[in-house]
Amino acid sequence: MAEASGDPGALMECRVSGKAICTAVPGCFKGLWDKTDLIMVWIKICGITSLPDAKYAEACGADAIGVVVCSDSPRSVPLSTAKKIFASLSPRTTTVAVTHTRSDDDVKRIEAIGPHAVQVFSPRTIMPPVRTIRALGPGEPLPGEPCWAIIIDGSHGTGRVFDSEYARRVIRESPVPVILAGGLNPGNVGQAILDLGPFGVDVASGTEQRPGIKDPDLVRRFITAARAAGRQ
Repeated sequence: MAEASGDPGALMECRVSGKAICTAVPGCFKGLWDKTDLIMVWIKICGITSLPDAKYAEACGADAIGVVVCSDSPRSVPLSTAKKIFASLSPRTTTVAVTHTRSDDDVKRIEAIGPHAVQVFSPRTIMPPVRTIRALGPGEPLPGEPCWAIIIDGSHGTGRVFDSEYARRVIRESPVPVILAGGLNPGNVGQAILDLGPFGVDVASGTEQRPGIKDPDLVRRFITAARAAGRQ
């Protein structure tokens, strides 16, 4: 029997059979808590560039859709496109704008399109109600600034595999949820979840035909494998 206590807009503790599985779940991950069955691992499909790819990933069971904006990336799309993608999704799906920008003006423009969260790679001030997901590369210390979640991502969409020892340490020491990224694909995501026990997983290149273009079969298989491992 799973129980989630506290305001869904605040940090919560979830327990399954008396064991804490996540001690700091942010309200922006609302899709996790309003479904009939407790989802044991949160799944984000990132690098989405089109409405059809976003809708397909959502239909396959993705908990979050990530769209890259204001970045030097083959997956980066105009803010107007990101806004249309986010608007097409169910309110139960967490929308994440992913950006490498260091411009405060860019951040304001990103906030204006209304994502649930903004994923940043350096300290940035994100104004509520938009949440902050802070990305960390291998060896980086836990962020000193407040954030609602951490994503371990030294890959930046290149497919480079995460550092398992670093990931293990961050997952152990972080006071907020930790999302694992970097080199994940349908063939290895299940074992990564079983080995490290992250709050969630994030994939871009591991579900693509080419940068920015999703492979439907890989998307479906990734979500199926992650969900199966999360239930074990």
